[in-house]
Amino acid sequence: MLLTGFDSPRLKKLYIGRVIKAHNLLQTLTRVNRTYKNFSYGYVVDFVDIEKEFEKTNQDYFKELQSELGDELQHYSNLFKSQDEINQEIQEIKDVLLHFDKVNAENFSDQISPINSRGEMLKIAHALNNAKSLYNLIRLSGDYEMLDKIDFQSLTRLSRMANDRLALINTKEALESSVDTTNLLNVALEDVIFAFTKVKEEEMLIADQLKNTLQKTREALGGNFDPQDPVFISLKDELERLFEKRNLSEVTKEQMENNIQELNDIYDKAKEFERKNQLISAKYDNDEKYARLHKRLMDKDPLTDSESKLFEALKGLKTEIDKQIEQNANMLEMKIL
Repeated sequence: MLLTGFDSPRLKKLYIGRVIKAHNLLQTLTRVNRTYKNFSYGYVVDFVDIEKEFEKTNQDYFKELQSELGDELQHYSNLFKSQDEINQEIQEIKDVLLHFDKVNAENFSDQISPINSRGEMLKIAHALNNAKSLYNLIRLSGDYEMLDKIDFQSLTRLSRMANDRLALINTKEALESSVDTTNLLNVALEDVIFAFTKVKEEEMLIADQLKNTLQKTREALGGNFDPQDPVFISLKDELERLFEKRNLSEVTKEQMENNIQELNDIYDKAKEFERKNQLISAKYDNDEKYARLHKRLMDKDPLTDSESKLFEALKGLKTEIDKQIEQNANMLEMKIL
C-alpha cells in the first residue's frame, strides 16, 4: 500500500518482490528517484526481472507523449536528442576520457585520485554523467544498436567514482576557505584531508594515527544528542579551528603531531560530555527531550538550587504526560475497532 502516493524523499532502496506493470511500475520506481541531501539516485533490488516490462512501459509512455505533443514536441527538444546529436555527444565523451582506463575501475580510480583541479574533475564527471543520461535516452527511443558505440555500463560505474572525487575537492575547498562548517561533523573529514595530504613514506604512520584520531573525535561529537549545550558548542568550535584556512596539501609532520594532541584532548572531553549526558538521559528512561530540558533549566537562572528537586518535578510531569498519551491512544484504538 506504500507503492503509490507514499512521500518519503529519504527512501533510497526499494525491493521488488512481485510483478508490477505499466503505470503502477513507474509509480513504484519513483519512490526512490528523488534527490535527498547527499543522495542523487536510489537503488532498486529486483527479484522478479522487471527490465522488459520497464522498457515496454517507458516506450509506451514515450509514444503517448509524442502523440499528445505533436508539433509542440520541438519545444521539448532538451528532453530528446536526434541520432546525430547522440553520436556527437558520444564522441565528446570519448575525447574527454581518452587518457583514462574506461574498463578497469581500480585503474580509473588511481588515475583520477591525483587530480586536485575542480575544473578538470568537473569536466570528467560531466562527461560520465552525460553518458548515463544518453544511455537512458537511447533505451527510451528503442534504438538499441547505438548502445554498442560505447560501454555505457562501465561508464556508469566510473561516474560514481568521478562524482565522489569531485565531492572531495569541493569539500576540501570549503574547508580551506571556511565557507561552511555547519556540516563538519557529518563529513568524513579524514577521507577529505588524506585524499590531498602529501606526506613522506616515513611519516605515513603519523598520518594514519592522525586519521584514526580525527575519525574517532568526529564520531564522538557527532553522536551527541544535545548540540545546543555550551560544552558541545565549545568542543565543535575547537575542532573547526584545527581546519580553518588550512592548505590541506601542505600539512607538515609537526602540524600532524600537534593536531593529534589537540584532537585527543577534544576526544577525551567529548567522551566525558557524552557520559554525563547519558546519565541524565537514563534518569528520564532515555527520553532525550526531557534530558535536554533538564539541562537547559539548570544552565541559566535555575528554578531551584536543588537538581534533585528539578528532576523529581520533571519526572512527575513526564509520568503524567505519558499516562495521558497512553489513555488517548487506547481511546482512539477503541473508536477504530
